[in-house]
Amino acid sequence: MVDFEIKEEYTLADLVKLGRVLRDPEEGCPWDKVQTHESIRKNFIEETYEAVDAIDKKDKHLLKEELGDVLLQVLLHSEMERELGVFDIDAIANDECKKLVLRHPHIFGTVKADDSDTVLSNWEDIKREEKSQKSGTEAITDVPRALPALMRSQKVQKRAGYVGFDYDTTDEAVSELESELNELKDAIKNGTNYEEELGDLLFSAVNVARFLKIDSEEVLEKACNKFINRFTIVESLASERNINMREVGMTKLNELWQEAKEVIKQETANIMEDKK
Repeated sequence: MVDFEIKEEYTLADLVKLGRVLRDPEEGCPWDKVQTHESIRKNFIEETYEAVDAIDKKDKHLLKEELGDVLLQVLLHSEMERELGVFDIDAIANDECKKLVLRHPHIFGTVKADDSDTVLSNWEDIKREEKSQKSGTEAITDVPRALPALMRSQKVQKRAGYVGFDYDTTDEAVSELESELNELKDAIKNGTNYEEELGDLLFSAVNVARFLKIDSEEVLEKACNKFINRFTIVESLASERNINMREVGMTKLNELWQEAKEVIKQETANIMEDKK
């Protein structure tokens, strides 16, 4: 019999112990006990995205469940290292507490920080000092490669900006975006290096988002959702009118697209009216 008490209510300590039970070499789960950091790396990413999806859905019950799944991933990874005698979950908590205390000198020290921008600036300065980053190159190469490309781009640009490698105004960033668009057009026309130029265009678009204090990842997600909503209406309208979308051509589809925009506009207006 495994050493784990079945009961009505559990605590975090119970979850930590359960992780050890599942990975026990002798009596543990055949699947859990053979996993490695690498084998469940994808699971960690998926569970995190599912938690984010619960946030977006504003579903608190689902969020509680998904946060539990994320927590399990943390515990499994920490248990793997405990088994090797490297660190455990308490060491993780210890290091995180120390880091948070150090990076909040306006709470635990004498530093003044009256607004969020100052707090974030201090955070980055302390972080660079912690990591002994003496150059902009060290700071930008420290941005994880595993991040989604838009998120990574924005972080790289932000850190380059800390050492002065940045435009002064949004207009300058927009001008660079326009320049990159022209270079892409030329590349397509000439049939050369258009992949590289498209990447430069996207990178410049992210830079404009940064100047506007907009998260490029969130903006593109909203645009994607907007497209899905409009496409759904277009497909519905086409079905109602017996229109074959594969055969009708883009001129007609664009007409339906404009109609879909008006449908959404009216729906939004109705919602706003109901809230009055």
